[in-house]
Order: sequence, then C-alpha cells, then structure tokens
Amino acid sequence: MSVYDVISQRYSARSYRPDPVEAEKLQQILEAVRLAPTAANRQPFRFIVIHTKGKEAELRRIYNAPWFVRAPLVICGCVAPQKAWVRRDGKNYSDVDVAIAMDHLILTAAELGLGTCWIAAFDPVAAREVLSLPDDVEPVLFTPLGYADDAPGLKKRKPLAEIISYERW
Repeated sequence: MSVYDVISQRYSARSYRPDPVEAEKLQQILEAVRLAPTAANRQPFRFIVIHTKGKEAELRRIYNAPWFVRAPLVICGCVAPQKAWVRRDGKNYSDVDVAIAMDHLILTAAELGLGTCWIAAFDPVAAREVLSLPDDVEPVLFTPLGYADDAPGLKKRKPLAEIISYERW
C-alpha cells in the first residue's frame, strides 16, 4: 500500500474488537514512533503503552467513552518540554514533535490493518494520576490501538482552496 493510500484510507475508529495486537505489529508501530523526525532530533517525548484489560475504570477517568477501553491497548504520547528544541523566539517544539510521532504511529497502524483514534479531549489531571507522570512531563495525545469493529464514515475535509496558498497568505 502506498503512503497516499494509507493516508486516504485511515479513519478514526470508535469501535474495537477485543483481539490482541500481535507483538510484531506493536513493535513495528513503536519503531515508527522512534523514527519520526523531531526538531534538532531531540525526541522530547515518551509513549506509554497501556494494556486495557483490568484497567478500564482507571482509563475511563482519562477519557470517558466506552469504546476507548475496548481496544486491547491505549497509547499516550507525553512530552518533557524542557528537553525540546526551542526556536529563537521562544517557540517550544515539543507538541509538534509528539504530534509527528503520533501521526507516524497512526499511519503505521493503519497500514498494518489496525484502528486508532486521535484523542486530545481527555482529562489531563486524571491522565497524570493514572499514569504516574512526573511534574515535568505533560500528557498530550492518546489513541486506542486495536482491530476496528466499525467502518469508516464520510470524511469531511475542506477543499484545497481553503487551506493552501502559494507564495503568500
């Protein structure tokens, strides 16, 4: 499958089968995270892989949707902003770096036939508590990871003319 095919076929799955994710597939997905480009190659993130079985109540404190814990795995992308590259004007790139790595994770999962769903609308206080995050680490993104038990709906995207400019704004 081409990269374009993966991008166009990927969707946010909101229903999952309980089937386990094969260790080889998980390793390939995590390797894609490691290979993601980051500003100055700092890799100021850590991804936490959580097995959902037996942790459903705790995880639902983070994001209270039943389908969130039906996948066999949930993965959190966290950043340590103090370890990130910072542009001259003070712009810290930790959120950009972890987003790129999460995108690599999601696209690799799609290529391998697995479902994901990009989740930013979670409770950060609960995430800190449940995942025992140090004070200098921030949870940024979550995704369930497993075999989807639904089908993609119609993707709503703006036309290119609304999101692309040439030469100037």
